[in-house]
Amino acid sequence: MCADRDFAYGAAAGLLGDLLLGDPRRGHPVAAFGRAAGAVERVLWRDHRGWGALHTLVCAGGAVGAGVLASFAVRRSRAASVGLTAAATWAVVGGTSLGREARAIGGALAAGDVDVARERLPHLCGRDPEALDADGIARAVVESVAENTSDAVVGALVWGAVGGVPGLLGFRAVNTLDAMVGHRSPRHLRYGWASARLDDVAGWPGARLTAALAVVAGGSPRGAVRAWRADASKHPSPNAGVVEASFAGALGVRLGGTLAYAGRVEHRPVLNGGGRAVAVGDIERAVKLSRRVGWLALGVAVAVDLARGARTTQRKGQKQWQAQRLGGGA
Repeated sequence: MCADRDFAYGAAAGLLGDLLLGDPRRGHPVAAFGRAAGAVERVLWRDHRGWGALHTLVCAGGAVGAGVLASFAVRRSRAASVGLTAAATWAVVGGTSLGREARAIGGALAAGDVDVARERLPHLCGRDPEALDADGIARAVVESVAENTSDAVVGALVWGAVGGVPGLLGFRAVNTLDAMVGHRSPRHLRYGWASARLDDVAGWPGARLTAALAVVAGGSPRGAVRAWRADASKHPSPNAGVVEASFAGALGVRLGGTLAYAGRVEHRPVLNGGGRAVAVGDIERAVKLSRRVGWLALGVAVAVDLARGARTTQRKGQKQWQAQRLGGGA
């Protein structure tokens, strides 16, 4: 069973490292992956889904393969295995940076400095800041905190529990590729199709766990469940809608509506329409809810990993017992 606890110890250490250190200002592994993926795109790009699928396979497959090789290299040392898991977890989760950016924007809004808030908003999401007033910026921040709680924390922990270090790196690679090429720009409408669809699949379990934990950790469990059931399916994203609706209900606020991305206007359904408009103070509430959800997700991921390890040990024991019994009978 000791080997089965490597993920538990490593993931907890990595999440604690993110809490204490946040993301490195220079040399972030995810940024290095992004540069490599950009270089692959420059070589492979064609206005064709097949070439985009190859790009996804090369980049995401390379990340998973690197995780497999690294895990194989440290398999004989428990300390090295825990350390590798901790480093991978710290590299792929981004809860602390998410909260830091959200709070910086909230602080600017609270001080009445909308221009600074607009300047910082692109660090958090892809909205067009010039099209937003103070209330619109606050709503964008809360929505981004909700969605990124799933993408930057919970989803990674889920796949880490399932696949160890390769799962952690693979999920972050897929999520990064979606951010780079998965949007509906003319250049990436076809080329990014595979990355966007794979991100939908990879993000499915983490989004549902995030929503469920928001029900548990939020201030209004009934409101979170009600908004989730009534409004999540109205959102164009199968994963963001679940998370944002649950957060909206848990916080008692109204999310969704008209959005602007680089001059493109989208009219999205309102989530938790019975809630009030988002206020600046709700940014801090969303960040605290995100932090609680992240730690609860760690507990769930560790429990899943330990349960899986216990079942594996039990099956091995049963096979050994059967082998001994057959051997004795012979």
